Amino acid sequence: MIWPIATLELAPLFSWLRGLLVDLGLSEVWVTSISYLALGAIIFGVLALLALFLVWWERKIAAHIQQRFGPMRHGWHGWYQTLMDALKLLQKEDVVIESRDKVVFFWAPVLCFMAAFLAYVVMPWGENLIVADLNIGILYIMAITTFTVISLVMAGWGSNNKYALLGGMRSAAQVVSYEIPMVVSVLTIIVFVGSLSMVDIVKAQSGLMFNWFIFKVPFGPIAFITYIIAATAEANRTPFDIPEAEQELVAGYNVEYSGMKFAMFFLAEFINLFTVSAVATTLFLGGWNGWEFIPSWGWFLIKTLGVVLLLMLFRWTYPRLRVDQLMEFAWKFLIPLTFANLILGGIIKYLGWHW
Repeated sequence: MIWPIATLELAPLFSWLRGLLVDLGLSEVWVTSISYLALGAIIFGVLALLALFLVWWERKIAAHIQQRFGPMRHGWHGWYQTLMDALKLLQKEDVVIESRDKVVFFWAPVLCFMAAFLAYVVMPWGENLIVADLNIGILYIMAITTFTVISLVMAGWGSNNKYALLGGMRSAAQVVSYEIPMVVSVLTIIVFVGSLSMVDIVKAQSGLMFNWFIFKVPFGPIAFITYIIAATAEANRTPFDIPEAEQELVAGYNVEYSGMKFAMFFLAEFINLFTVSAVATTLFLGGWNGWEFIPSWGWFLIKTLGVVLLLMLFRWTYPRLRVDQLMEFAWKFLIPLTFANLILGGIIKYLGWHW
């Protein structure tokens, strides 16, 4: 299947690029492939800049919560200290251990980053600003982000280190447990939309605040809260960052990684943070909808960064849970609550509640 580039607001740029490639005498296959490579490079650049911004932003938020300033010396409020840290990681020596599983150890960070990157194929950044409006968009995101846990288990196993292996196993148990309430919370919205397309979900919320599904759907606030809790666990954020519990596991699954391989895990973590926030914006907060004096992509970014801010405040406010508390909370409280919410929503929809 060839995804239509014409759905993008960037269409004039790609029309020019396609015309240039056609004039060079390239076949349609090469023209389409090079066009999508260019699109992938643009998305990668945007996500890399977002990740750097989120690292700097979290440093500042953590500092102010702890009544200090955070980075201040280099640039305005230390804005390019994070950039220098990224360049430092690129230049660091890639230290590896001889007893590692070479293939698994190498591909784990690559798979982790690619899973985070590919989720943005169906992410609606704004009105008519999407790479591919798949009719199974939200299902695609849930499926592709699950590869993250595979990469974390691979990192733990391939490192041949007991602390890394325990971190990988904890991550697998945590993601499997919290994936269920997160998907069920999403299904609560899908029941009322009748479509898995991310664009259809946003269009069903056209208008201002009270048309957003967090207010418009019965028990929408419950679905939103349970999604945010489960998404926090999926992104390995405090208070659910058990796979990286420094007191027990040093640094968890990534303890044997250094240099660029460590940076790929680090970058993927912040991209995943933005991803779960963007999905929350799309499903519950109206996506790109808002007043017309701000462009659609502006509303999407404002809402998504608002959810990111909420998750960052969680990290620097709540203490880390124990492993048994984390698992009990998922299986004994969150899963029953989300299923009850879904069943009640389905009953209301079946009885003809008009929304």
